[in-house]
Amino acid sequence: MSPLEISCQDVKTMLDDEEQKFLFLDCREQDEFDHVKIEGAVLLPMSEVTERVSEIEEHKNKPIIIHCHHGGRSLRVTNWLIQQGFTNVKSMAGGIDEWSETIDPTKPRY
Repeated sequence: MSPLEISCQDVKTMLDDEEQKFLFLDCREQDEFDHVKIEGAVLLPMSEVTERVSEIEEHKNKPIIIHCHHGGRSLRVTNWLIQQGFTNVKSMAGGIDEWSETIDPTKPRY
């Protein structure tokens, strides 16, 4: 796992801890999000990040965790946000596919 990644289990722990405050972004496309999503995640498709980055500007110095299907897109978005000056961004390793395997098997895999 890269230093820019966080495990699904660590994300689950953070989601379960109501005192943990972070922005949980899903950078998949709308149709993927409609098919299956993780509760608490906010959709911001990778294809729209550059135009919509101002929507998350208030989180520039706050924790942000990004996920996608397998972890590739979210890692690219993580790197791009860091280049834009965001200071606390991580990609969820394995994406929602790993989440479905290890955390919540009720989530359909695709």
